[in-house]
Formats: sequence, structure tokens, C-alpha cells
Amino acid sequence: MRFSHTLAASLAVSAVQASPLVKRVTTPKVNDGIILNYALTLEYLERKFYQDGLANYSQADFVAAGFEDPFYKNLKEIYFDEQTHVSAISAALTEAKITPTVELKYRFPATDPMSFVTLSSVLEGVGVSAYLGAAKDIVEDEYLTVAGSILAVEARHTSYIRASLGESPFPSPFDTPLGYNKVFSLAAAFIVGGESPVTLPFEAFPTLSLQCTQYYYEADRSSVTFSGAFKQAQDKFKVTKDTPIYAVFFSGLQKLPVQVRITAGHSDYKIDKIPAGAVGQVYVVLSKSSTDFSDEQVIAGPAILEVYPKGMAPSTPHPKCR
Repeated sequence: MRFSHTLAASLAVSAVQASPLVKRVTTPKVNDGIILNYALTLEYLERKFYQDGLANYSQADFVAAGFEDPFYKNLKEIYFDEQTHVSAISAALTEAKITPTVELKYRFPATDPMSFVTLSSVLEGVGVSAYLGAAKDIVEDEYLTVAGSILAVEARHTSYIRASLGESPFPSPFDTPLGYNKVFSLAAAFIVGGESPVTLPFEAFPTLSLQCTQYYYEADRSSVTFSGAFKQAQDKFKVTKDTPIYAVFFSGLQKLPVQVRITAGHSDYKIDKIPAGAVGQVYVVLSKSSTDFSDEQVIAGPAILEVYPKGMAPSTPHPKCR
């Protein structure tokens, strides 16, 4: 079901949209304490998401939506896991005499059990990508072991939720690592308030919205329109119609660039085909480079797509974009 990924991709990051971008987002410098607080920020978000879902929807509600027992029981287990991750990371920071961050205020665009579960798929996938992207920077062996252990559990959550939605539980032989600023950009869409005693060195990119389509995304077949992206690039980065811009798809260990074109309305960017090799939960950014994939080149994103192998997408129109 592509709804979950269209939903996440269209969320606005108000702090980014409120004023013109005056400088490029840069790759942050991190240490183990920063990485632990980064992980804790994500775990608090996930914990609150499941806490709200279990409070808002009953076992009967999930069954009525097509999620048969023991799905509700397993959601409670996922919530317990996220709570345990919060406790473990907070304790590790405290033991290291590093101030841990706190729970903030969040808003999740889930309005019923189906939208809750589809958004769960997105959040769990982002969590896997976040831990995987940070692993290379962890210095202490003990912290690396803890992060690897949590990553494995988050991956199990992802597979279970994806299977419950009728999606492939393991669409690719490799999961997708994602950098700090890209993950922060996605997480920031859900944070609406609160104050943390910790300031993390991450910045959100300008948002990237996908035009809704009635068709499911397929690699090497589907087009993608990035709504208002050319106008935004003009306003924020002084991009012109002659500036080459690339949609870079992150899928597994691959980075797949495709040059975009400006649509007839002179507001959107578009590509005619998602590149072959993109599959599962795929991230896409707009970049000024097709070879340098650093944060300094990114002008918008990420957006999230659920991409099927060519010829394997559902044949029925997508229910949210008819």
C-alpha cells in the first residue's frame, strides 16, 4: 500500500517553510553522545506514536480494519520494545554523564487503524535506516553493540508491519542507510512543540512533496512529479531553468540519480521513470549533483515512496488518489 509513504512524504516541516533558506544544510560532526541522543529522539517519537495508537484504537477496531488477532497483542509488544529502547539509551547517557533529551510534543496524521498501521510502516523503516546510517560513526564497542541490537529489533518490526499491510516483508537484500539530516528532516514533520535540554547539530532540508497519483509506483516504469519543487528551488536557491537538478533515489546500498525536467506549468519537477533497482521503502532527494551525494548538494527532501518491482504492483487504482 503506497498510502503510508505518500502520507509521510507530504507532511510539512513548518520550520523550514516559514522563511527562505539562506544557507545550505551541511554534514554534521558527531560523537557517541550526540548519536545516542539522536537515537533517543527517534525512540521517544516511536514510543509516543504507539502509545497514542493503542489508546485511540481498540483490539476490535484493528480487527474490523482487517488486522486479525494477534495483531493488537503484537502492537503492544512493539510499544514495549520502544519503551525499553528509551529506558536503555537514557540510562546509557546518564551513566556517561551526558544529559539525555526528553519527550517532545508530536502530531501524527493517523485517523483510523489503517492509517495508523501504514504510518507505522514508514516510521519503523526510517528507524532502521537511521540506525544503519549512524553505525559507522559509533566509536565505543559497547554502544555499537546496543545500536546493532536495537537495529535488529526495529527491522523485525518493519517486516511484521509490512507483511500485515500486504507488502513484501523483505523487499531488498540490503536495508537503506540514511544520514542524520535526512532522518531529522523526516522526524521534524511530526514534532510540534516541547523543549529539549539538548541541542543536536542537525538541520532539516526544505520539504519535497509528491503529486498524488492513482497508480502504485513501479521501478523502471512509473513517473514521479515533485509538486512545486522547481518554484521552491528558484525561491530558496536561485535555481534557474538551466540548472541541472537530479532526483537521487536511495534504495538499499544504491544511490540512483535521474535528471529531472520542469513541467509545463513551470512549478514542478518531474522524472519519467523511477530507476531500475529501486524497491521497497525508497527515499528520494533533489540534488545539484549526480555524483556527489553529500548533504551540501541537497536542495529538498527526502520524500518516501513504496516502490514495487516492474510488473508487480497492484493492478487496482490506489484508493487515496483516484
